[in-house]
Parts: sequence; structure tokens; C-alpha cells
Amino acid sequence: MGMYLNPGMDAFAEAVNSPIFIDKTPMIAFLNSLVKTKQKYMSVSRPRRFGKTTAADMICAYYGSGAETKSFFADKKLATIADWDRYINKFDVIRVVMTEMFRRNKSISDGIDRLQRIVLRDFFLQYPDIDYFDKTDLLQSMSDVYAETGRPFVIVIDEWDAVFREYPNDQDGQKLYLDFLRDWLKDKEYVALAYMTGILPIKKYGKHSALNMFDEYSMIYPMQLAQYAGFTEEEVQELCYAYGRDYDQIKTWYDGYKVTDTIPPDPEYQMQRETGASPEPKTYSLYSPLSVVKAVQTGFILNYWNNTETYEALSKYISMNFDGLRETIVMLMEGGRQAVDISGYQNDMTSFNSRDDILTMLIHLGYLSFDHGEVFIPNREVLDVFKTSTKDASWRPAFQMLANSQRLLEATWAEDAETVARMMEDAHYTAGTDSYHSEEGLSFAIQLAYYNAVNYYTLFRELGTGKGYADQVYIPRPEYADKPVLLIELKYEESAETAIDQIHKRQYPKGLEAYKGKMLLVGINYNRNSKSQEYKHHTCVIERA
Repeated sequence: MGMYLNPGMDAFAEAVNSPIFIDKTPMIAFLNSLVKTKQKYMSVSRPRRFGKTTAADMICAYYGSGAETKSFFADKKLATIADWDRYINKFDVIRVVMTEMFRRNKSISDGIDRLQRIVLRDFFLQYPDIDYFDKTDLLQSMSDVYAETGRPFVIVIDEWDAVFREYPNDQDGQKLYLDFLRDWLKDKEYVALAYMTGILPIKKYGKHSALNMFDEYSMIYPMQLAQYAGFTEEEVQELCYAYGRDYDQIKTWYDGYKVTDTIPPDPEYQMQRETGASPEPKTYSLYSPLSVVKAVQTGFILNYWNNTETYEALSKYISMNFDGLRETIVMLMEGGRQAVDISGYQNDMTSFNSRDDILTMLIHLGYLSFDHGEVFIPNREVLDVFKTSTKDASWRPAFQMLANSQRLLEATWAEDAETVARMMEDAHYTAGTDSYHSEEGLSFAIQLAYYNAVNYYTLFRELGTGKGYADQVYIPRPEYADKPVLLIELKYEESAETAIDQIHKRQYPKGLEAYKGKMLLVGINYNRNSKSQEYKHHTCVIERA
């Protein structure tokens, strides 16, 4: 056995022998189904504290040829699955922790050189008689060993994204690193399985990736690894029972990560053969493993997040106030949800172009949970981190805005048009008068003023209904079916009555007839040069439909 080539089972045995061990060995059965297939490339991203290293240790213990481990796995859950020992000890395993390679070096190029030299040293010790073509080239030397032994490699890369955290601004070095990984792994006969784990998904440059052969299993789309991404509800219940802990408290503090298992087609499934439909995927409610272990062991239900993260780490990102990010964070802290577009995020910690980019990164870091296109704060533990990160005075306007937004919403429900107009005057200054003197600016101000509505509604802008497009329509979420639809029409330099007339003339409510009796028509007008002393620029009319 070596440090990097066939490291053995000691690290995994340490986890198994710990007072609390959750048996996730059935994950190996899924990995076995990918070995030596086109799907053998796996990139698994999880937040810190979610068991990434333990899983990597388990893979090394199972596949590595350096030690006999069949008896060690024989009493684990894996052994209850047919053909469970198919690949046990069948491969040479290379295990690399990228933080060890790059923290000590001045450049990414130096780190890549260190990686090759340190792994090659193990090769020369284990296979001294191989006729190596170039003893400085890891890739060629692996080909030489494979040609001689016929035994392919399982390559396990932990903290694969360390380069992007240690060298966040070295884009040329990052590309060099990605190209090295591609050349090392892609289309190589000596690779039986490549398993990379880190906090971030694979870095993208534009719409492309140098590592496009990898399937990604993330906190957003964990697919078949969903139940292995953290502790499941059943596992936590069993721990609480064994240790006599209050499960409801544990759930409140550490539950909340929603993930869905994507089940692949099964040709033996009778219903699928007849209908073409796949079995329904299963949704798991996951817990933060490290926090659960600490709480169960000690009996103290506390915020253990700061043992591995400081509040400054979160504060740094949420202070980047893209597109009203601060208001979104405050709304999430009040228990709300926010729709998010995850497609633009470049999978690093520097390339941010929008609020959605920041929110997407916070999902991968574990600060937010993702479910059906929306984000939310998963539990009380993480909420505590947000509270600590938003204590300074710069956050006070955002908290005040959200409180005002709730009052505006309640005034709208009460059909109090005068209060709505007065509060819209305040929203005028919050939105900024420079950009407000246009119809587009008015629309932004209205949306900002009704920010808290996302707790109850789904917003549709320019919704096609009746004989035209309504400016803003708030449709109640299923759990708030008692709330009325809000159909808001905006006017600039006209009148609120004109806005209501347009709603009727173009029959906007007609496309929303299912909500008849539970719909409020709201007309809001802004006059730039209004002489009004009471409401200055804004007027409002509210009617029932």
C-alpha cells in the first residue's frame, strides 16, 4: 500500500469504528453499475460537513487491490445486495486530495507538477519492474502499468475544486488545471471509474466545460446519489431513538435539504413496458451530518456550522447587492421562498453577474436549499448564520423595506387604496428616483414594494390574459388558496382610473375566471409633476372582480 496508490482501508475503518456511523455502503452498488461504462465519470459536489471524504475513503477501501477487505464489508448493508462483491479489490486506486497539492505551491502549474511527482513515487515503489517510457509523466506511466498488469484504475479526487478556491483569480491556471484533468482521465482505457468530489460543480467557461465527460451529482440534481448526500430522516430518527434525543428539536435545527432521486428507466418494470412511464422519483429530506452527530453525541442542540465556516464567508457574498439581493435574503430569513435561475452560474466563487448566480452558489455551499426551482433557508442552524451575517447597520433598510412590504400587502387585501398610494410613495424613493421616471422604472418599483408577496404568491409579469397582457399578476400558492389574486395594472402620467378601465376593456380577468370572487383589480398611476400635497405622485384604485 502507498499514500496515494492503493491507500487501503484504514481511513474508512476509522469512520466505521466511530461511535456514530451511518452505513452508506449501498452507494457502492450504484457505482458498480457504472464501472467500465461510458458513465464511469462522476463529479459529486456537496457542502462542507456532508460526508464527502468518508465516501471517498469507502470507495478506496472497496476497490483497492492493496488490501483484502471483503470480510470488512461482509456485515455492511452493501452485502445484502446481489453481486455486491463484484469488483471488490479488483482495481488499483489512486486517491488524491487536491488541497494537499496546491496549498503549498506558488502556482497552479507547480501544484500539477507536485501531484505527478508524488503519485509517481508510489508507482515506482509498487511496480519497480515496469519499463517506464517517461518517469516524469504520470499519464504515460499509468498507461505503462496498465499495459503490463491489465488492471485498470479507480481514480478518486477529493476537493477537486481546491484550485478555484485557492487561486480564484488565476483563470489561465484554472484552465491549465482543467486541461490536465481532461488529459489524465478522458477516453483513457486505464480508467475504470473516476470519482471527483468537491463543494462546487465543474467549472464552466461560457457554456462549455473541459470535463464534459463527467456526470454531475450536486445538491441541485443529486440524481441516484440523493439518499447518500446527507443523513435521511429515517437514519436521524434511529439515532435519536438510540441516544434518547428529542427528534423534533433535531429536525427543526438540522433538517431542510430537499433532494430528489432521478430513477433511470427499468425495462423489467411492467408498467413502464406498457406505458413508457418511468417509476416515480423519491424525494428525500436530508440533514446536515456533522451537526446531527454533534447534537446527538453531546445532547446540545446548537449551531455547529461555525466550526467549519465563519459568518464572514456568507456575509461576503450576500453583501454583493445584485438585483435586490439584500431584500431577497431578508425575505428568505422571514421564511419565504425565491424562484431562481441556476443556468447562468459559472461554478466558481468569483464570476457573478446576477442575484441568481449568488443564490445558486449558496445552494452548493449549503446555505440554501433548492426545491422545484425555488430556494429557501433550510433550517434554524443556517438561519442563525444568516442572522449573524446581517447584523451590521447596512442591512437595516432591507429589513425595514420587507416590513413595509408586508404592510402594503395587507393594505391591498383590505382594499385600502389610500394606504397603498401612500406606501407606494415610499417605494418610489426606495427604488431610486433616477430610474423611476419611466414606465419600466414604475414597474420595478411596484415589484419591489410588493416584494413580500412572494411568500404567498407566484408573480407573472406581462401575463397574457383576456385581450392583452396584464402588467403584474400575483397568483396564490396552493397553500395560500384563501388569498385573492392580485391583478395590477400600471399607468404613467395618466390616472389610476385609466388603469382600471383598461383591465375591464381588455377583459384581463376573463383568463383568470377560476379565481372569480377571489380577485382584486389594482390600478396604480404615477404622475411625475403631480401637484398633490397628500400623496405627491401616486394614486391607486382597488376593485373586486
